[in-house]
Amino acid sequence: MIKAGIIGGAGYTAGELIRILLHHTKVNIDFVFSTSNAGNKISAVHQDLVGSTEQHFTDTVNSNVDVLFLCLGHGNSGKFLSEHQFSNRTKIIDLSNEFRLTNDAVFQGKEFVYGLPEVYKEHIQKANYIANPGCFATAIQLAIAPLAHHKLIKNNIHVNAVTGATGAGTSLSKTTHFTWRDNNFSYYKPFVHQHLGEINQTIKQLQSDYSNEVFFMPNRGNFSRGIFATAYTEFKGTQEEALQLFSNFYKDAAFTHVSEQPLHLKQVVNTNKCLIHVHKHGNQLLITSCIDNLLKGASGQAVQNMNLQFGFEETEGLQLKANFF
Repeated sequence: MIKAGIIGGAGYTAGELIRILLHHTKVNIDFVFSTSNAGNKISAVHQDLVGSTEQHFTDTVNSNVDVLFLCLGHGNSGKFLSEHQFSNRTKIIDLSNEFRLTNDAVFQGKEFVYGLPEVYKEHIQKANYIANPGCFATAIQLAIAPLAHHKLIKNNIHVNAVTGATGAGTSLSKTTHFTWRDNNFSYYKPFVHQHLGEINQTIKQLQSDYSNEVFFMPNRGNFSRGIFATAYTEFKGTQEEALQLFSNFYKDAAFTHVSEQPLHLKQVVNTNKCLIHVHKHGNQLLITSCIDNLLKGASGQAVQNMNLQFGFEETEGLQLKANFF
C-alpha cells in the first residue's frame, strides 16, 4: 500500500479523488489538507462520502507520503510547493494548469511530465512529477491526436465544446448560480480559452509541420458534469479509413474507445472513459469526443497517471459505471 496526500481538499476534484482512492486497493489516504476546513469531517463537505470515511481535514502535511495530489486553484501549486517541502521520493500530480506547458514544466528542479496517457504513457511511467491535463484539453486532444500522429492535419480545426457547471469549480459566481444556469446556454472565452496552449503543444509534438489554428468555442451547459466536444477539419480519406485510423490509434488505450454510433453524455458521466465517434461529410471529418470533466478530465485521469507511475494496473480503482439511467 502507498500513502497519498491531497492538497485543496474541499473542491470538486478533491472530492472525486477521495471517492476513488477510498476504494483503490493499493492506496491509503494519509491526509486531506484544507486550511478552511481543518478539523471538520471530510464527509461534512463531501456529503456523498457519509458512511464511507470518518477522516477529518487537516492543516498539516506528512512530507513523506508516496504521492501528493495538488487540487488547488490555478496559480497556487507553485506557491504551496515553495512553502512545503516533501521527500525526494514523493511523486507529485498537479491538477492545475501551472506546469502543463513546456516552458513552465521545470519548477525548483522538479520536471513535470504532461499526463495524457494515450499519448505520453511511456514518459508518465518514468516520471516523478505529472502535470494533469485540463478537462477541455483532454477531450479535444483525444479527438485530434490520431490525425496529428499520422501527420494528417493540413487545415484549421474548428471545435465546439460544452461543459457542465462543475467545470467552474465550487466558488459561486453569476454564471454558476442555479437561476442563471438553469434552462440557459452561453459561450465564454471564445478563441482564447487557456487550454488552447496545451492542445497546440501536443499537436505540434505529434505533427511537427503543423502550422494551422484550432478555433475553439467553449460553452456552458445547464447540466452538472460532462464535456461534449465536436471538432471538424478537412480529411481526404473515407469514413471507413477514418474509423480504422482512430480504432488502431486507441486499440491499446485503457479508457478511450471508438464507437461506431453517435454519442451522448450519459455514456461517460461518472466514468474515466473518453468515447470517440467519427463522421465524414463531404471533405470534412467530424470527430465527437465525450468525457466526464471531473473524472477523465481531472481526478480520474490523475489516478490513472498515478497507477502508471507506480506500476499498478492502469484501470485500478477506475472501473466505474456510467449513470446511464
